[in-house]
Amino acid sequence: MNSAVVKRSIVIAGHKTSVSLEDAFWNGLKEIGREHKTTLSGLVGDIDVRRLHANLSSAIRIFVLHHFRSQIPQTSTHRVEASTRMHRIANVGRSFQQPNGQSGGHPER
Repeated sequence: MNSAVVKRSIVIAGHKTSVSLEDAFWNGLKEIGREHKTTLSGLVGDIDVRRLHANLSSAIRIFVLHHFRSQIPQTSTHRVEASTRMHRIANVGRSFQQPNGQSGGHPER
Protein backbone atom coordinates (compact mmCIF):
# COMPACT_ATOMS: atom_id res chain seq x y z
CA MET A 1 0.00 0.00 0.00
CA ASN A 2 1.46 3.32 -1.09
CA SER A 3 0.98 5.97 1.57
CA ALA A 4 3.04 8.76 0.03
CA VAL A 5 1.43 12.16 0.14
CA VAL A 6 1.09 13.69 -3.32
CA LYS A 7 0.49 17.38 -3.98
CA ARG A 8 -2.36 17.84 -6.48
CA SER A 9 -3.63 20.99 -8.15
CA ILE A 10 -7.35 21.69 -8.36
CA VAL A 11 -9.49 24.67 -9.31
CA ILE A 12 -12.25 25.56 -6.87
CA ALA A 13 -14.54 28.54 -7.31
CA GLY A 14 -12.33 29.75 -10.16
CA HIS A 15 -9.13 29.73 -8.09
CA LYS A 16 -6.28 27.28 -8.49
CA THR A 17 -5.14 25.69 -5.25
CA SER A 18 -3.33 22.55 -4.23
CA VAL A 19 -4.03 19.80 -1.76
CA SER A 20 -1.66 17.16 -0.43
CA LEU A 21 -3.36 13.78 -0.22
CA GLU A 22 -2.47 10.12 -0.17
CA ASP A 23 -3.64 8.10 -3.20
CA ALA A 24 -6.27 6.28 -1.12
CA PHE A 25 -7.96 9.56 -0.13
CA TRP A 26 -7.69 11.01 -3.66
CA ASN A 27 -9.21 7.84 -5.16
CA GLY A 28 -11.92 7.83 -2.49
CA LEU A 29 -12.74 11.46 -3.30
CA LYS A 30 -13.00 10.63 -7.01
CA GLU A 31 -15.30 7.70 -6.20
CA ILE A 32 -17.55 9.93 -4.12
CA GLY A 33 -17.64 12.46 -6.97
CA ARG A 34 -18.75 9.73 -9.39
CA GLU A 35 -21.44 8.54 -6.95
CA HIS A 36 -22.79 12.08 -6.63
CA LYS A 37 -22.31 12.83 -10.34
CA THR A 38 -20.26 15.92 -9.57
CA THR A 39 -16.82 17.16 -10.57
CA LEU A 40 -13.88 17.00 -8.20
CA SER A 41 -13.74 20.79 -8.31
CA GLY A 42 -17.38 21.02 -7.27
CA LEU A 43 -16.99 18.44 -4.52
CA VAL A 44 -13.83 20.03 -3.12
CA GLY A 45 -15.50 23.44 -3.34
CA ASP A 46 -18.36 22.15 -1.18
CA ILE A 47 -15.90 20.69 1.32
CA ASP A 48 -13.99 23.98 1.35
CA VAL A 49 -16.98 26.14 2.25
CA ARG A 50 -18.22 23.70 4.91
CA ARG A 51 -14.93 23.04 6.70
CA LEU A 52 -14.44 24.47 10.14
CA HIS A 53 -10.84 24.90 11.28
CA ALA A 54 -8.89 22.21 9.44
CA ASN A 55 -6.77 22.92 6.41
CA LEU A 56 -8.32 21.84 3.11
CA SER A 57 -6.30 18.62 2.78
CA SER A 58 -7.33 17.56 6.29
CA ALA A 59 -10.94 18.53 5.62
CA ILE A 60 -10.95 16.31 2.51
CA ARG A 61 -9.53 13.37 4.48
CA ILE A 62 -12.20 13.79 7.16
CA PHE A 63 -14.93 14.08 4.51
CA VAL A 64 -13.79 10.88 2.75
CA LEU A 65 -13.45 9.03 6.05
CA HIS A 66 -16.94 10.07 7.20
CA HIS A 67 -18.44 9.17 3.83
CA PHE A 68 -17.14 5.62 3.85
CA ARG A 69 -17.67 5.09 7.59
CA SER A 70 -21.31 6.12 7.18
CA GLN A 71 -21.78 3.24 4.75
CA ILE A 72 -20.83 0.65 7.38
CA PRO A 73 -23.87 -0.53 9.32
CA GLN A 74 -22.96 -0.39 12.99
CA THR A 75 -24.66 -0.83 16.31
CA SER A 76 -23.16 0.13 19.62
CA THR A 77 -22.41 -3.57 20.25
CA HIS A 78 -20.46 -3.83 16.98
CA ARG A 79 -18.46 -0.71 17.85
CA VAL A 80 -17.43 -2.16 21.22
CA GLU A 81 -16.51 -5.50 19.63
CA ALA A 82 -14.51 -3.76 16.88
CA SER A 83 -12.75 -1.57 19.41
CA THR A 84 -11.84 -4.59 21.53
CA ARG A 85 -10.64 -6.48 18.46
CA MET A 86 -8.49 -3.52 17.33
CA HIS A 87 -7.02 -3.21 20.84
CA ARG A 88 -6.05 -6.88 20.76
CA ILE A 89 -4.57 -6.55 17.27
CA ALA A 90 -2.57 -3.49 18.33
CA ASN A 91 -1.10 -5.38 21.27
CA VAL A 92 -0.04 -8.51 19.38
CA GLY A 93 3.67 -9.01 19.84
CA ARG A 94 4.06 -6.26 22.41
CA SER A 95 5.25 -7.00 25.89
CA PHE A 96 3.35 -5.54 28.79
CA GLN A 97 4.30 -4.24 32.21
CA GLN A 98 3.37 -6.61 35.00
CA PRO A 99 2.07 -5.18 38.29
CA ASN A 100 5.46 -5.93 39.93
CA GLY A 101 7.17 -3.70 37.33
CA GLN A 102 8.80 -6.51 35.37
CA SER A 103 8.35 -6.88 31.64
CA GLY A 104 6.25 -9.85 30.71
CA GLY A 105 4.96 -11.73 27.71
CA HIS A 106 1.49 -11.30 26.35
CA PRO A 107 -1.28 -10.03 28.63
CA GLU A 108 -4.16 -12.32 29.41
CA ARG A 109 -6.74 -12.38 26.65
